[in-house]
Amino acid sequence: MHKEQERESCTAASTWSINVSNRLTFARLFQTDKFLPFFHVKLRLVDKHAGVERGPGKVLEIEMRILAVDDDPIILELLSKFIKSIGSHELVTAQSAMEALDLINQAETVIFDCFLLDIQMPVTDGVELTRNIRDIKRYVETPILMLTAMSDKSYVDAAFSAGATDYVTKPFEVTELTARLRLVEELVSVRQSRRKKPLASVDPSTKTQHGMDFGWVELHDPVSIYDVENVIEYTAMENYVRQLARGSMFGSTAFALSIRKVDDHHRALSAAEFSFLISDVAEMISDTLAGHQFLMSYAGSGTFICVTESGWRPDMGALMDAVNLSLARAKIYDNSGQELFVRLSAGNAVRLIWKSQRTVMEALSAAHLSAEAASMAHERSMNDLWRGPQSA
Repeated sequence: MHKEQERESCTAASTWSINVSNRLTFARLFQTDKFLPFFHVKLRLVDKHAGVERGPGKVLEIEMRILAVDDDPIILELLSKFIKSIGSHELVTAQSAMEALDLINQAETVIFDCFLLDIQMPVTDGVELTRNIRDIKRYVETPILMLTAMSDKSYVDAAFSAGATDYVTKPFEVTELTARLRLVEELVSVRQSRRKKPLASVDPSTKTQHGMDFGWVELHDPVSIYDVENVIEYTAMENYVRQLARGSMFGSTAFALSIRKVDDHHRALSAAEFSFLISDVAEMISDTLAGHQFLMSYAGSGTFICVTESGWRPDMGALMDAVNLSLARAKIYDNSGQELFVRLSAGNAVRLIWKSQRTVMEALSAAHLSAEAASMAHERSMNDLWRGPQSA
């Protein structure tokens, strides 16, 4: 789709519900006629002293610094007014990837909390810009939302593979866009609280080459994995599957692999060692799946979720054996030089084709749970095997 087609599609009717304190404020928000074709607007008057709602009984408190990149100045102006209407966020805009990178590189002391990127831009598109942002150490985890008219699955796959956190198609449904930004606020809030951790509580040995601190990791936490082909964060995986559910799944299949006795590894290893173990296992799985179209994420508790494309449905037994053989050959050690015996169990492969958004998330959960159940079943069978001779 060309930019002319994208601009045309943006004029399709959408509904925008905005909280404003009075009608004069509303008039100032939309003082130009050029915004009228983009949205049907619902005006809702609220107390200007009241907090912005973020769900039942919750008030939005977080403020984000957002960088929006789009070569269409009308879209940027529209986003500026939208961002102002939903909270106290600061929006910085750029009309090209080069301008965006200049802003990012100049802002040594000013860190952006979120990026809103168009895909279809001249010279450097939004997908390539996403890769460039992810290559910058302080932005390896920063939420990136793609805001684009490009709805073809190939663009969705490319964006998430490059490191996108979420994907919203134009014309914007403002209720949906607001909900997506609320989720981003949750992520940013967690990461801001991490940055506020007292320096005395940070163990330098728990830092990776990306400077990320893993001293806080719990077993169930979805550890971030870097520099492994086709591995994305778990939040991005959930958003990716939801995006697929909006159209045809094209024969997608979800499955999961779970580390056996992961509790033992978690107890025996330091936070950094456990994080490196997760990354090493992810690399073994990714290498084994090479040649197939897939995305993978670590969901926590030793379980890796994969979504494959193009109708390929793996033989889970054969896949499990192949990954375990790779792990046996690779040999993983802890910091003391002790070899770790790491093996995986495989769950069921679940077809995602023609499922609704709700049922596709249930299918993803079913794949996850089946892998953990397989891991526990293997542990029980090994315990029974050892107990057998003693009771005979």
